[in-house]
Amino acid sequence: MSKKQKQSHNQQPKSEFIFQKRNYMWMFIGLGCMALGFILMSGGGSDDPNIFNPDIYSFRRIRLAPTLVLIGLGIEIYAILLNPHKKKK
Repeated sequence: MSKKQKQSHNQQPKSEFIFQKRNYMWMFIGLGCMALGFILMSGGGSDDPNIFNPDIYSFRRIRLAPTLVLIGLGIEIYAILLNPHKKKK
């Protein structure tokens, strides 16, 4: 065995996490966005089933909240695919 092979054989592989601080930051931003979307989507029902509440079809529940949830999912995908080891020029 050569000297180089002995040195590389004796060294332990460096263990490090796959995700870094940047990944977790984007993950929490995505989770916050999804949580806000689900909070905005809640409510609007009626206590009495015989009374119709048209507030269930408001812009907030039909357009805004699902859009926030989908944006949050997109941010989560970005956070998973983000390479924190990439060098900036």
